[in-house]
Amino acid sequence: MRKDRAARTLVVDDRTTYLWSVRHKHRDSDVCRDVLHLVLDGVRTRIVFREGERGAISGGYSYVGCVATGPGKLLNLNEPGVVRQLIDEATDRGLLPGAAELDGWDLFDAVLRCAAAATPGAPPGCLPGP
Repeated sequence: MRKDRAARTLVVDDRTTYLWSVRHKHRDSDVCRDVLHLVLDGVRTRIVFREGERGAISGGYSYVGCVATGPGKLLNLNEPGVVRQLIDEATDRGLLPGAAELDGWDLFDAVLRCAAAATPGAPPGCLPGP
């Protein structure tokens, strides 16, 4: 069994390997947030999902890394496939690679659509499966 805070490896191609981990964080007066930490060649990037009007995070109600915008609209940041889709979407937008803090909600819908399209046998317009 792996440690929750241990960095994991995600190989994108033969030249690109990310280290990644997921954490639930609090600051003094800031809202709760789930953070996907990415490291590529020593450069750190954080994809941050803040609890609020744009979506809900784990916040003690579910497992750490569960981010959602409504019923059936959920991403599990602990799944390597979801992490890969977030990396691909951020890269396509020119946000990666680079040291930054990115708003995860800006990437959420595109990644959710990609997950739904990859679900075998899902009828058009159907929410992604489990």
